[in-house]
Amino acid sequence: MNRLLVTGGAGYIGRHLVKALGKKGYELLIYDNLAAGHARSVLFGDLVCGDLLDAEKLENVMAEFQPEGVIHLASYSVVPESVEKPLFYYQNNVQGSLVLFQCMKAAGVKKLIFSSSAAVYGEPEQVPVKETAPLKPVNPYEKAKVMVEEVMEDLARCGDLDYISLRYFNVAGADPVGELGEERESATHLITRCVRAAAGALEGIHVYGTDYPTGDGTCVRDYIHVQDLVEAHLNSLEYLGEGDESGGEIFNCGYGRGYSVKEVIETARKVTGVDIPVSYEERRPGDAPVLVADNGKIRAKLGWKPRHDSLEQIIYSAWQWERKRVGLEAF
Repeated sequence: MNRLLVTGGAGYIGRHLVKALGKKGYELLIYDNLAAGHARSVLFGDLVCGDLLDAEKLENVMAEFQPEGVIHLASYSVVPESVEKPLFYYQNNVQGSLVLFQCMKAAGVKKLIFSSSAAVYGEPEQVPVKETAPLKPVNPYEKAKVMVEEVMEDLARCGDLDYISLRYFNVAGADPVGELGEERESATHLITRCVRAAAGALEGIHVYGTDYPTGDGTCVRDYIHVQDLVEAHLNSLEYLGEGDESGGEIFNCGYGRGYSVKEVIETARKVTGVDIPVSYEERRPGDAPVLVADNGKIRAKLGWKPRHDSLEQIIYSAWQWERKRVGLEAF
């Protein structure tokens, strides 16, 4: 499986994955509407600017390129926006995925890696959370991920799809050599906002809730370096390419260790040398107190071995990228 169509390949995670795939010699076609990505960030393969809802264009692209597999990253992913614009999210994230699956079937393509989210677990009953835990989505973004996973399960059951769904925990960090990183001005992730505040691009950090049942009262999350997430995709490709149809598999992508919001901020202060300003706000609805991965399955079945499992390393790579992005210092 050497020819791959990557939807959303110009986005934050996509651009890092495309670079890794390109360096390994894969033939790539990136299909992205550039709503959250930049053409300049696509370092390998050919880029087609297109929307998943444009069935005719996508079908023509696939017929011409003839991919052997698809990596489906294209998705809108801002939770508050999904609450304000549910129809917009269901149209793009669910209907767009259905169009993609229809085009895959027309082109005779069965192999798929899907970008899912640990947010589908909601507030898990047990932590670390296993892939078999009940799904408790609470907003349109999370519900859309669950809907797509259910569709994939049905397609696999009737033999139309052979897929791996990767449930990402909190992805952060940047390309270690400084070519790529998070570029969205509207990025909401804590580590990105910490380094932007340290660089002067933001006035400070808002912390939502200090009365959770955790060690310091703030939410605890499992942060994974984007390069280790890329490696999980590479392992998934190897698994899918082994020949035997697996039907469907789901894997958590996290380190199995969590850090509180306050711990992340304090580590960012240490790494950047900047006393990042913080303001404390009321809780946000739907935030689980603790969300940490049980990653035993992906380690055992895919042979995944993280290489950047360090909060300081994650923040340092994000900080170096942010300094380059805002022109504070060359990498």
